[in-house]
Amino acid sequence: MRHYARTALAACASFTICGSPAIAIAPFSHIIIVFQENRTPDNLFGSNPTFEPGVDIATSGQNSKGQTVTLKATPIDGCYDVDHSHQAFTTMYNGGKMDGADRQLTTLTSDCRIPLEPAFRFADNSTGVIQPYFDIAKQYGFANRMFQTNQGPSFPAHQFIFGGTSAPTETSRLFAAENMALIGAAGGAGCAAARGQRVAVIDAQGSEASFPPVFPCFDRPTMAELLEAAGLGWRYYLDTQSVRSIWNAPAAIKNICVAQPQGKLPTCTGPDYVANVIPTQAQVLTDIGNCELAKVSWVIPDALDSDHAGVTGTTGPAWVASIVNAVGTQPLCPGGENYWKDTSILITWDDWGGWYDHVPPYHVGGWATRHWGEGYTYGFRVPLLVVSAYTPAGYIDNDPHDFGSILSFIEANYGLGRIGPGYYADAFATDLSAFFTLTAPRSFSVIPAKWDASYFLHRPPSNIGPDDD
Repeated sequence: MRHYARTALAACASFTICGSPAIAIAPFSHIIIVFQENRTPDNLFGSNPTFEPGVDIATSGQNSKGQTVTLKATPIDGCYDVDHSHQAFTTMYNGGKMDGADRQLTTLTSDCRIPLEPAFRFADNSTGVIQPYFDIAKQYGFANRMFQTNQGPSFPAHQFIFGGTSAPTETSRLFAAENMALIGAAGGAGCAAARGQRVAVIDAQGSEASFPPVFPCFDRPTMAELLEAAGLGWRYYLDTQSVRSIWNAPAAIKNICVAQPQGKLPTCTGPDYVANVIPTQAQVLTDIGNCELAKVSWVIPDALDSDHAGVTGTTGPAWVASIVNAVGTQPLCPGGENYWKDTSILITWDDWGGWYDHVPPYHVGGWATRHWGEGYTYGFRVPLLVVSAYTPAGYIDNDPHDFGSILSFIEANYGLGRIGPGYYADAFATDLSAFFTLTAPRSFSVIPAKWDASYFLHRPPSNIGPDDD
């Protein structure tokens, strides 16, 4: 693997949400990033909007007609999916008015009736299926102002959480903005995609028409290379055998994938890909149990466990709880390592999924020429739950964060430099130090859930592909 030159901490003058990375306690030995699918705080936590003092969850919103719409319950595995393309972001954002959610398009995933105002919904918790998320938030940390970095769907969002950008090259100021033009066997994503596959790119003016779409295989550094340069291990768990999944961020990085022909379509053959991309999500539970957890782990769920709308699955909250419980209850490892005391778990969602949220994202641009992120950052709020032995119970954080905050936290924790040349998300993000203020570790309490680790370890993968919108 090529190791890119690193840059020193970028200056953040005139950027309103920039912060210097720092943590208040001894560095963690392990960081787990759990990346779920397509929810906003108003949507995911709306069944109990006052579950903790200080949380900012709305129970109604404005539509484009100037009407107040009360949010109503819908099953987390409901039968329709709301558009969350970049155009959908622009429609819902409506120049900062946040009143365009009623104009979002929806996609039927089964024979069902789409309700009126389909984006104005919260996940139904009448059966307790969402409760593990509430319990995690109440026992640990919840962010009121966590935003996805990009203004679009899953493919670019996974690039941002893995490498701080969706730019095609190390120095490009464009961003891959959407999911793929061709889906399924006809196209796929990443460096092993079909030859004619393309992804739209967006410029600083927010236009996807100024530059032609590009092949979705990118030549730039990521957090993985930064970790390897420091001699630190990483793993990327996802429950799909396909190297062409839009959720498979490493497969879209040229020097990690190293695509080679295999039958009708190529596959990823790079040694870093083969060693570190684990096509079984539940392997993370095995690795925790065997004391083989990498320094940094990205955990991407099976579609059934993803919280994605329109997928017949309600196991996402239990899946996340199983990871938290595995870390919290792991016995001492050989040599005395205690995973609960030296692991931080960061749980967030890749994009807003088209659901209503009342908080407008921070605006980039207007005061500087060619400012990083202009035209495509920031997106809408997504939940962020922070779990560690050093996080106060029920801590509510009001600082603005994005995916770059997670990358910046990794860099600060391990004493790394920055990923790229100074205009990636990690260089402009706030830090997460306020979540780790206890000087002595707390004891662990199990998060109750209907399905435990044994269920996920023994259940075969669904083989349901991720969303294509």
